[in-house]
Amino acid sequence: MEIEKYLDRFHASPGNQPSLRQLSELQRLHMTAVPFENLDVIRRVPIYLNLNTIYEKVVLRKRGGFCYELNGLFHWLLRQLGYDASLIAATVYRPNGQWAKPETHAAILVHLEQSYLVDVGFGDSTILPIPLNGSPHTDVSGTYAVQKSGNGIFDLIRNRNGDSRPLYRFSTIEKQLSDFHEGCVFNQVSPESTFTHVDIVTLATPAGRTTLKDLKLTVSENGVITSKTITEDAKGAILMNLFGINIKHLN
Repeated sequence: MEIEKYLDRFHASPGNQPSLRQLSELQRLHMTAVPFENLDVIRRVPIYLNLNTIYEKVVLRKRGGFCYELNGLFHWLLRQLGYDASLIAATVYRPNGQWAKPETHAAILVHLEQSYLVDVGFGDSTILPIPLNGSPHTDVSGTYAVQKSGNGIFDLIRNRNGDSRPLYRFSTIEKQLSDFHEGCVFNQVSPESTFTHVDIVTLATPAGRTTLKDLKLTVSENGVITSKTITEDAKGAILMNLFGINIKHLN
């Protein structure tokens, strides 16, 4: 795997040395260039927790992926750039108020002068590193803070339009990418998985986010949300033009 090609994938530079400013830039650029998507899951193309395979998909074929792929590869990059970074497991809090299968989301902790939560594989979430000390950080998608809920256990909280809710709960215990095998299989085959029902493709933009869910295209721009239904025939062009994904090359 080549660092330079991966950085070119999301128009980034390696920087001189690890810093919060550079980490923030890397996360922002990654999330506005590499989409979160489950297209392989819906088409029953197996996803393996192998960094070389993920690199070929995301970097060489210019695809996106879900958390294990995006955060797994980004974690590798950060380590190569000299960051003290570790993979961690999280449990997602669903919009219906129920917790998903425990520890089936992969995220990253980066340790600089303090510890930061970094996540390029969650979809609609922060584009900035969030410190674990509880201080709030705001970007175009909302105001985020990490709150301690137990010994080594934290919640990522988002406040948006007056609504405050957890996105997920995570532990600071370091994981290996292979530790997510069960979760990776579950999220590819289980009817209880969010990702086994319809296509989901989402990408952060400088002013908000663009999301395609099945045949519904939603654009959030400066707090204004618009949605429309597209046709199956138009889907390929939208995937290419808005997300850089060539639907002819999925399999």
